[in-house]
Formats: sequence, structure tokens, C-alpha cells
Amino acid sequence: MRVDGQLQVHHYRPGATGTAIVLLHGFPLDRRMWDDVVDLVHGERPLVAVELPGFGSSPRGEDVAEALGLDAAPSLDTAAAGVVEALTAHGIERAVVAGLSMGGYVAMAVLERAPGLVAGLALVDTKSTADGPEAIANRHRVADAVEDSERVDEVLGLRTSLLGVTNRALRPGLAERLESWIRDQGPHGVAWAQRAMAARPDRTDVLRRFAGPSVVVVGEEDELTPVAAAQHLVDALSVRGISELVVVPRAGHMTTIEAPEAVASALSRLAQRT
Repeated sequence: MRVDGQLQVHHYRPGATGTAIVLLHGFPLDRRMWDDVVDLVHGERPLVAVELPGFGSSPRGEDVAEALGLDAAPSLDTAAAGVVEALTAHGIERAVVAGLSMGGYVAMAVLERAPGLVAGLALVDTKSTADGPEAIANRHRVADAVEDSERVDEVLGLRTSLLGVTNRALRPGLAERLESWIRDQGPHGVAWAQRAMAARPDRTDVLRRFAGPSVVVVGEEDELTPVAAAQHLVDALSVRGISELVVVPRAGHMTTIEAPEAVASALSRLAQRT
């Protein structure tokens, strides 16, 4: 049973044994963005998704911080600490950790906080560098607007910008799906996450210290974290470990719903390597 302040953990394969694959979702979504992928991942090992602070069924970031005795200021370190605590509570002490976008930021923070937990690392449509001044200012502007209006309308534009140009044109149902998921999120969680992402540091050196297996997946048409950002991750992860770069054709930032087969295949190969 989840206790107050503990992040929600969803088990896709209850009863499965072995090293788990842990899935961390992007902004401003919840675990459902992984649903198309999970049934395509080979093997019988556990597959679990953790909903980050303020999203899905998870408690607010302030509640997570209070439960863990951490500073109340929005921080992805709080999210990472919450992930580690929730996994431990569910008996998961070693895992392949996969994160898309914001989930990737949190995965890197988990690696820094609890390196012994991470048996393998999958970074999907994300980056290790910190935001620049313009991006930070925009995140705070969006956070203020969402809180002031008590609505998530300010981030609804992501329903199309998260997709690649091909799927914007040919698969309008994907944008409709994203809009539905975004509208399900609370304004407070959206604002907290924006401020937490704005405060995140550059974690490239964390990746350079990781000696385990990894994979980096990026949509060929990703406009938010492009292929060059993915190559930067691979270069850092290859200092001590062996990393694979997967560029997905005709996909944007949301490869998990634009090309779930490619993401599942990458996760399956990584799991086999661990």
C-alpha cells in the first residue's frame, strides 16, 4: 500500500521476477505514455512505471519533500529521491531505468543519487545539459500562468509540438490523445515540474561516470531534444560504458507513442545486456 508522500508505482507485469525495467514519464503526462511500449518489450521481467510528483496519482512535490525530509523548493532531486524510495518500498533495489524527456532528467538524477540501483540506463528524447537563461525564464512564466489561471491551457500547445512533423500531419489522433492526457494533470503539478526542470543542473559528468550498459533513443524529427543532444549523451555514456544510439525515423519527441516498436526493441536489447 502506498503511504502518504510516496510516489505511485504501477506494475505492468504483476508477479514477474528478475531485474525490473522502471519507466519514468515525460512532461506534462503520466505513466500512460508508456502503455504502447510495454506489451512489446520482450521477456518476462517486471515492468513498472513511477508517476512523478504531482502527475497521475502521485502526491504533490511538497508532500514528497516533506515525507523525505527534503527542502520544499521544486527540484528534480526530490523527484529522484521519491523514485528511489518508492522502488525500495516495492522491493526493487536494482533496475534498468528508462526515462523520456523530464523522465530522462529524473533518471539521471536517480543515477547520481543511487548509482547502485541502476543496472542499465535508457534515455529517450532527453538531454543532460541544463536550461539556458531564456528557457529558464520561459519555464517560470509558464508555471506562473498555470498557477494564476488554475488551468493547464498554457501547456496544451505541447499536444502538437511534442510530435514530429510527419505525425502532426498524418496521425491527428496522436495529438488528441496527448491533449486528453495533458488535461488530466493538475495545474499545481505542472507548475512544480516546470520550476523543478528550470533548476536542474548539467548532469553530463554523471553519465561519464556510469560504467553500465545504456541506450539513447531519439526521434529523427525531435525539435525539443534533437539528434545532436542525443549524440552528446552517447559520447558521455561511452567514456566508461558501452552505449547505443537509436535514431527513429519519422518520429518527434514522443517516440513512445509515435514509434513504440522502436522504443520497445531498444529497451529489450538493453535488458538483455544487463
